[in-house]
Amino acid sequence: MKALILAAGIASRLRPLTDNTPKCLLEIAGESILSRMIVNLMNNGIREFIVVTGYLNEMIEDYLNANFRDLDFKFIYNDKYESTNNIYSLWLAKEETAGKDFLLLDSDILFDENIISMLLNSGYKSCLALRSKGGIGEEEIKVRANSDNSIAEISKVVRIDQAIGESIGIEKFDEDFSSRLFDILDNMILENEEVNIFYEAAFQNAINDGNKIFPVDVGNLFCMELDTIDDVNSANTSAHLLHY
Repeated sequence: MKALILAAGIASRLRPLTDNTPKCLLEIAGESILSRMIVNLMNNGIREFIVVTGYLNEMIEDYLNANFRDLDFKFIYNDKYESTNNIYSLWLAKEETAGKDFLLLDSDILFDENIISMLLNSGYKSCLALRSKGGIGEEEIKVRANSDNSIAEISKVVRIDQAIGESIGIEKFDEDFSSRLFDILDNMILENEEVNIFYEAAFQNAINDGNKIFPVDVGNLFCMELDTIDDVNSANTSAHLLHY
């Protein structure tokens, strides 16, 4: 099992903190977001990593190579990071992940390491981590479920009263789903030039074609996406809640 980490974005909402530092290297309670993520994955047996970089890419590469010398890193550079969204960064990893089992993670998440274990041991071939507690915001990627508990709809526009929770940006895909997913991504990006949207649109297309993704509710386990300076301040006061 490989882990694909998307770390190309500029994180303009976090300026000036990100003027000279990529978001994933911001420190929370004395340790970078990315370091916490790598250790969480290591503690769940992951040793191979694909990292898609863009903004300040050399800082990320140097940091990982210096601090995790025993791990296998493959770096992919998104040279269009200023004009594309995470769907394009995901597509760039096609050669490394299409038709293979892999974990997909956004690089700006603080999370309890047990969330990875929950996905790996869920019994589902393809699934994503879902947070159902703590309220659901209009701007979050929300999930609506089918009667068999598989995901029917995943997007920001899912009605809050129909949503079972929000995706936190950690997914597990098996080889069959990943193969189909990258076929869909090829069409979206090469044919339709849909490069500046969220990758959940590709998930939705795969679901519409009959592929199944199941939500795995993380319950009370800590998870938090860091988008704003307020988020960073909140994370610094909450980091003690992480199992690490």
